[in-house]
Amino acid sequence: MKLKNLSIIIMSCLVSCTNSTTKNETSTPADTTKTTAFKPADFEEQLIYNRAVESVIWGIPVVNSELLHESLVKVKGDYNQIIYWSGLISSKNQTLTPNPDVIYVNPLYDTRQGPVVLEIPPVDGVSSLTGSLDDGWQTAIEDIGPAGVDKGKGGKYLILPPNYKDAVPLGYIPMPSSTFTGYAILRSNLTDGSPNDIKRAVDYGKKVKIYPLSEADNPPATTFVDLLEVPFSNTIPYNFHFFEILNQFIQREPWINRDIAMIDQLKTIGIEKGKTFQADARKQEILNAAIKDAHAWIDSEYENAFKIPFYNDTKWALPVSQDFVKSIGSNYSIPNLYPVRERAIAYSIAYFSAKHLGTGQFYLISIKDDKGQEFDGSKLYKLHLPAKVPVKLYWSVTVYDRETHALILGMKYASRASTSPGLQKNSDGSVDIYFGAKAPAGKESNWVPTNPKGKFELLARFYGPEKGFFDKTWKMGDVEEVK
Repeated sequence: MKLKNLSIIIMSCLVSCTNSTTKNETSTPADTTKTTAFKPADFEEQLIYNRAVESVIWGIPVVNSELLHESLVKVKGDYNQIIYWSGLISSKNQTLTPNPDVIYVNPLYDTRQGPVVLEIPPVDGVSSLTGSLDDGWQTAIEDIGPAGVDKGKGGKYLILPPNYKDAVPLGYIPMPSSTFTGYAILRSNLTDGSPNDIKRAVDYGKKVKIYPLSEADNPPATTFVDLLEVPFSNTIPYNFHFFEILNQFIQREPWINRDIAMIDQLKTIGIEKGKTFQADARKQEILNAAIKDAHAWIDSEYENAFKIPFYNDTKWALPVSQDFVKSIGSNYSIPNLYPVRERAIAYSIAYFSAKHLGTGQFYLISIKDDKGQEFDGSKLYKLHLPAKVPVKLYWSVTVYDRETHALILGMKYASRASTSPGLQKNSDGSVDIYFGAKAPAGKESNWVPTNPKGKFELLARFYGPEKGFFDKTWKMGDVEEVK
């Protein structure tokens, strides 16, 4: 059956063979580019396959989150420390759609020994943070910084373990987490991208602190792990390792009531709390088949999410549903609403959620040009940004590998932003940005390089979006191929 029928087959639990569909392979750590020709020997194998597919769709957020810690351990870091980049990131950072125009400061917390304090500095001149505190499901507990709870005044956020019953001490902002572990994604904002500006943003970001509440009277120094020159990856492995990572999370974290139905689903594929996850050669074969097909289906759904554009008659969209946005904002507490499918799409391309999307930042993605053709790295394209982009902070446009949703390996840089040094403006204040394997003459400062042998996608960021952005009185057009 064709790929577009796969979701129907999954839902009916009568999954049959699928034909191979090949895409361009790039830097992904596993072969994720084909659907399988899985043939069950009996109904039990069919059930394992079906439930494995559903487990992938359900479990993407936690695997994505767990990978962040797994990568931290590889560089000899741990929970209750802060990973940061002492400069702008490069493609050595192979996380999902990272922002190469800010300084990242990312605390990872573990509350198994008790509440953890995340101390945020107040705004200092042009220095500010934009970000959110997320639980292990990548569900935003709350936003942080000027667009968050502290409103730019800074404060002591107290991260509470699941089902915490004790009183919260005065002076702390309670952050109840549904999981023992999680993280904050904090961005120390730039103004002009100069070396001095980058140093300022790094120094300000390192004012963030994390420590146990039990040591709050005499907090230990926060450990910062600099990853600027360190290969760091958490692109999703669409292979057997996915289930190993999912098992790690299940063993450590409590069940949430909304997910109780998954206990038996996971038991079928061999994941059960308190027991070792084991899979013989045949089960591994089934699980690998299931995750390849789940990946193909998720990617197909990702493409379908662009059918509702942000601007009419364009290819720009936020490829997540309003149901998903509402669910994140309510911590999935809205009755009869649990958009697991939409959540899988969102976290297949990103590893972060904001509590109030559109307050601190907003995102638009495009995967096709104005003619409806996928972006080809061997061609040259132009994007026209009208003058006076309605943002308080900055805008940027970043190129990502279409296959992995990470930065394209080996490129000198990956984006252009209003903070990019040397960015050329037109006489009316508008900006033209170019994407391609070779820069157009005289436009090098407005050009982003691409891999001529691969496809790519674009993500436009708007930090501190203003009313005119959402009123759409300012409109960004489609990307056009330059002949």
